Amino acid sequence: MSIVVFLLLPGVHLLDLAGPAQAFFTAGDFGHRYDLRYVSGASVPDAGTVASAQGLPLVAGSDWPSLGPDDLVVVPGWRVGNDPAAWPLLSTPTRERLAAHHAAGGTVASVCAGSDALGQAGLLDGRRCTTHHAVQDALAARHPRARVVRDVLFTTDDGVVTSAGIASGIDLALHLLAMRHGPALAARVAREMVVYARRNGTEPQASAMLRHRSHVDDTVHRVQDHIDAHFARSLPLADLAAHAGVAERTLTRSFTRATGLTPLRYQQLLRRERAEHLIGHGATVEAAARTVGFQDPRMLRRLRSDAAFRGGA
Repeated sequence: MSIVVFLLLPGVHLLDLAGPAQAFFTAGDFGHRYDLRYVSGASVPDAGTVASAQGLPLVAGSDWPSLGPDDLVVVPGWRVGNDPAAWPLLSTPTRERLAAHHAAGGTVASVCAGSDALGQAGLLDGRRCTTHHAVQDALAARHPRARVVRDVLFTTDDGVVTSAGIASGIDLALHLLAMRHGPALAARVAREMVVYARRNGTEPQASAMLRHRSHVDDTVHRVQDHIDAHFARSLPLADLAAHAGVAERTLTRSFTRATGLTPLRYQQLLRRERAEHLIGHGATVEAAARTVGFQDPRMLRRLRSDAAFRGGA
């Protein structure tokens, strides 16, 4: 069971914390349990509690669990004032913990102003990051070596994942779940949480199945669940129609109306996005093509070329 440490700082926003925590908790309902821990990162601890921006005191320990590369650290944002110099400071041990976890191959993530905590640990230097639109300028000024990306929901760069803030923390958590367990699991969590399944992050591997889930056709959702779980296999239209209990023509018409794509195009999009992720992590085009189910790497090259021409669509 992987551990998720939520690093809490004074003035933490409840939704910045609760959204991702709920997503990881809900993953347990589908066979992927996470051990959620809450640790105070303030330079001046307050008797085991952290005051939230909304007035609810939160219990947080001071001792960190032992973490491995498969574990996560998430820093929710806090209420920012007009003076960034008044933002909370991490304790020296906390900064060292964050940096060491990342150096050991672990993932660190932030929601909203939580990106400043990653900056304090030196993890934004030379990396792409984002934060709430209201504090992007302040983040860039406080961490001039960071590459602040504006107008996106989340970014990911070398194990450092940052999101824009508030509700986008859910987007971040769904993205992480999709990367760790596949798009089908993330889609089920999104549906269970009744969130609008929208993706607009700068790394789109997990986005296709969520971008095309904002409809109310249960039959199409069932077919998408099946494709999400088996997109690397051959999935003839006849088999998909039988799975849904409808005629092939009916499925094609309903699927296209609900998603804007044919079932085959949807499957190809999932394959391409997964392949892009593998290539981004060092796989060759040929190896990535085989992994996602393409017998001929030329098909993957053609899909990547078409996507680049259309601007990543």
